[in-house]
Amino acid sequence: MDRICALKILFDHGSAFLLAHGGFQIQIEQTKAALEAIQVDVKYLRWWDDAQRADIVHYFGRPAAGYIRSAQLKGMKVMIAPLLTGMGSRSRLQLFFQKVLTKSIRRLLPEIITAPFGWNSFQTADACMALTAWEAYLMSYMFGASPQKVHVIPNGVEDVFLRSHPAQRGQWLVCTATITERKRILELAQAAARAQTPLWIIGKAYADADPYAQQFFALAKQNPNIIRYEGPARSREWLAQTYRQARGFVLLSNRESLSLSAGEAAACEGPMLLSDLPWARTVVKNSVAYCPITSTPHTAKMLRQFYDAAPGLKPPSKPLTWIEAARELKSVYERLLNTSR
Repeated sequence: MDRICALKILFDHGSAFLLAHGGFQIQIEQTKAALEAIQVDVKYLRWWDDAQRADIVHYFGRPAAGYIRSAQLKGMKVMIAPLLTGMGSRSRLQLFFQKVLTKSIRRLLPEIITAPFGWNSFQTADACMALTAWEAYLMSYMFGASPQKVHVIPNGVEDVFLRSHPAQRGQWLVCTATITERKRILELAQAAARAQTPLWIIGKAYADADPYAQQFFALAKQNPNIIRYEGPARSREWLAQTYRQARGFVLLSNRESLSLSAGEAAACEGPMLLSDLPWARTVVKNSVAYCPITSTPHTAKMLRQFYDAAPGLKPPSKPLTWIEAARELKSVYERLLNTSR
């Protein structure tokens, strides 16, 4: 049991969970639960409560610099933890031109216009948390964050996945993701139908009336023997067993930060096919198969090749538990409080 920690942490985030479920919500909830399990006092920041006090505000996202300065004037340190999902999926050439454009805008326009973008937050915050080494690099390269202030702490994975038992693998490739354009669920399903490769999609749309989701639902209904869709996961235990019984895991999103579902699949020791994006090359490296973000015919070819090869592929290395990630984060909190601004 970890010793009781006197740290008082406030978690804050700029979007309501009820409006958009997803990985950020899971990250925040699981991080809070793991920190509490090692006796760190964590509360959600209550915007209406002016009596709340804390040592550190941990903001999941990119707040305006004014938010950070206000907290610092109250005697609190501020750690920011933005997801650089879109930026982290761009090429180095695209990043170079974005950096030039950003610098020009910041030089030419007054801060009152640029402040909402939160570009200054990376320099104003007391610490920055990145999920991958690639995002840590971007925080310094793109926004001027001091490398000494940037800490890489990946997401963990729940014990239900890490402790799941091996099972005989079946015919279905599985993909667990929100049904949205960024995850390219429709495109993946189209490729599977073209390649006649059994694919099981587990997840839900932000709204069933979304046109993109409607196209996927229609395609799944037209191809019931190839595209299997029954909605979101029934339980975490059920999902762990599904990963164990799947022929392989597939995620071909066009933008990603650090996929929670890929971590779950890795914990269940299944072969994986991922989009060829920097986050994956940084985290899982060469232990998985990669597919470029390309046309449906080429994706179908790559998907079929993975399907045929999956039984002979080695599983990726296992990720951290949430408790292990929480211990790393707690260590950063403690160092942060012992560092003068």
